[in-house]
Amino acid sequence: GLHPYAISILAEMMHSAATQTQIIAASQSVTLVNQFQLDDIIIIERENEESRIKRLSHEELNHWLDDYALGELWEKNVLGGRP
Repeated sequence: GLHPYAISILAEMMHSAATQTQIIAASQSVTLVNQFQLDDIIIIERENEESRIKRLSHEELNHWLDDYALGELWEKNVLGGRP
């Protein structure tokens, strides 16, 4: 894996590139997920041999975001996307 500082640099590069084009990335890095906002993240889950895509809901997650970072919520499987 990458050093946490390198992950923050990678996230900056992704944010910069995203102003010009769409970026699609898959990661299991809590540190990387923490570098993004709720609206930046789409969750893809496998259900009955199909991929299900969902956007995260501010309404559902606002109470969680008072106490936890996005990466922590992903790690706890509150966001979904984990087996």
